[in-house]
Amino acid sequence: MKPITLTLPYPLSANRYWRPVKLGTHISIVPTKEAKQFRTEIGWLVKKAGITTPMPGRVQIDVRLYPNRPQDWQKRQRLHGAIWDDTVMCIDLDNANKVLLDALKGVAIEDDKWVRRIVAERMEPDEKGARVVLTITPLGVAQPQAGLFGEAA
Repeated sequence: MKPITLTLPYPLSANRYWRPVKLGTHISIVPTKEAKQFRTEIGWLVKKAGITTPMPGRVQIDVRLYPNRPQDWQKRQRLHGAIWDDTVMCIDLDNANKVLLDALKGVAIEDDKWVRRIVAERMEPDEKGARVVLTITPLGVAQPQAGLFGEAA
């Protein structure tokens, strides 16, 4: 299988993706309505890209996160030079990865347990707007995990 590159919408923050729900004495963490909408949108974009089944087995995920470029970006660039983009509000890379992997699970990748390598980078905002450019690269075919004595689990 060849690597797949997708351009996806900017992810929700993890705080907006999950919410706690009290069930009697137990608290469960469940996806929010926004999260379900985000997952649905990701599913449609994956299908539009021609992906009909999740990539099987081990994968590498490369994430390039582009925050929204503010209207005053040129002023920020004059004031702060090459590090102007550090003044731009952006989701944390680790939160973005968690939300993206959850949305891709079962649609573009079989399961996030098969992700063996993640390369994430916050990019400089540009004229194309807030987005994620994500590449999924196969690393090998899934092998059934054996039990302690070699039997299939």
